[in-house]
Amino acid sequence: MTTASGHTSAILASKVKGTSVYDRAGDKIGHVEDVVLDKESDRIMFAALGQGGVLGVGEKYFPVPWSMLDYNKDKGGYVVPVAQDMISKAPTYSLEDLTKNDGAAGKIRESSYDYFNVKRDW
Repeated sequence: MTTASGHTSAILASKVKGTSVYDRAGDKIGHVEDVVLDKESDRIMFAALGQGGVLGVGEKYFPVPWSMLDYNKDKGGYVVPVAQDMISKAPTYSLEDLTKNDGAAGKIRESSYDYFNVKRDW
């Protein structure tokens, strides 16, 4: 099965981790650090977009709705339909906070979807 952009719909999470992410202008804004899953609903909660830091120290993590990431074969990475400043102003968390207490009982996912004005898929 293919997605709307013509890509296959199946991918290993291990292939996603580390993939570069670009803004709509084509500038690299970070990388997919990890994918956070909801074990009860079997859905992706969000991608953890890593930005900045050196060897993980000082790096910020932005929860980005998975549906915002569109793989671009030419770039070899994902493109999000927002400007870099919108990502930079988004709420950030530690990786531990993204899953601790189920992402604060879903509040992190909800605030991410609200911030990026993305329709909820759960």
